[in-house]
Amino acid sequence: MPYIKQKDRPKMNMVVDVMRFQGVKADGKLNYVLYKLCKDDVEPSYNNYKNFIGELRQCATEIERRLLAEYEDLKIKENGDVE
Repeated sequence: MPYIKQKDRPKMNMVVDVMRFQGVKADGKLNYVLYKLCKDDVEPSYNNYKNFIGELRQCATEIERRLLAEYEDLKIKENGDVE
C-alpha cells in the first residue's frame, strides 16, 4: 500500500471522517462515491482509467492481506482449521 506522508494524512483523514459522518459504507454508497469520483475527476483515457482501477485493486489486496487474513487466522484459532 502506498503509505502517504504523515503531513498529508490529516487532510485524507478529514475526507474519511466526512464520508463516515455521511454514512458512506460498503452498502452501495461507497461504490457510488468511487464511481462518481472516477466519472467526474479522472481525465478520460485508457491509461487513467487503468490507473484508477489499479488503485482500487491494490486497496482490495491490502484489505485481504492485512485485515481479512488476520480475521481468518483468528477464526482458525477459535474454531480449528479445516481437516
